[in-house]
Amino acid sequence: MAESGLIIVDKPAEWTSHDVVGKLRRLAGTRRVGHAGTLDPMATGVLVIGVEKATRLLGHLALTEKVYRATMRLGVTTSTDDAEGEVLGTASAAHVEDEAVLAGVAPMRGPIMQVPPQVSAIKVNGERAYKRARAGEDVQLAARPVTIHEFEVTAIRRHDDVVDVDATVRCSSGTYIRSLARDLGDGLGVGGHLTYLRRTRVGPYDLSMARTIEELAQECVVLPIAEAVAAAFPRRDVTAEEARVVSHGGRLRAAGLGEGPIGVFDPDGALLALVEEVNGTAKPVAVFVG
Repeated sequence: MAESGLIIVDKPAEWTSHDVVGKLRRLAGTRRVGHAGTLDPMATGVLVIGVEKATRLLGHLALTEKVYRATMRLGVTTSTDDAEGEVLGTASAAHVEDEAVLAGVAPMRGPIMQVPPQVSAIKVNGERAYKRARAGEDVQLAARPVTIHEFEVTAIRRHDDVVDVDATVRCSSGTYIRSLARDLGDGLGVGGHLTYLRRTRVGPYDLSMARTIEELAQECVVLPIAEAVAAAFPRRDVTAEEARVVSHGGRLRAAGLGEGPIGVFDPDGALLALVEEVNGTAKPVAVFVG
């Protein structure tokens, strides 16, 4: 059996997240492989892959904070809100001053309501939005709450009638950077889309931990599941008796570590479970032994 743990991949451009999973299944020698948080084919950077028992972590890791480096082009609107789509319209952005760009970014920080791109994996009546959009349907997606913790403009570059805005974005799960580019351009009256995206961090896992596909083909580096959990979640060390209880799916008294998830470890430091604290009780949401 392959080792249970996480593989932190530096995803190359043009690969889908599913492509990466398929490649890692071969490299890890197991079908039990999944990913936490899809990256579009155009995007590069941190993609968290779970192997064996660590696949149970992925739903929780997908909900963590993420950091991106992005370039948003003002003056061109596309069907996908990024460079992979068809150009729908152009408008000169030459008149848009740097101060206007910064002013346009300011209200996009903090808790906001964001409309996802039409070409996205969100389901509409049981079918992916991108399938409906590519079939010619005008897909109307509802705005969703997301939080933009940081939206820092790092450079503004001008090329004829377009303006390229380089930015670092730190945001909650569910945020579409493509939508930020679209909305920034719309707010400035010239339209916009995303031309570059690199994810630099997912939760505690960043590019310093990531390996390229070529590097992983040489050595498939797996972050052991106990280390992965200790890095991402609060830690609770329990007694032998408590370990026995939680190993069988039983509940413990809450330790006051927050709602969770919380990693529970036995006296020898082995990972037992993830728990959530509700009404004074620590309830297992994933058990990794047995």
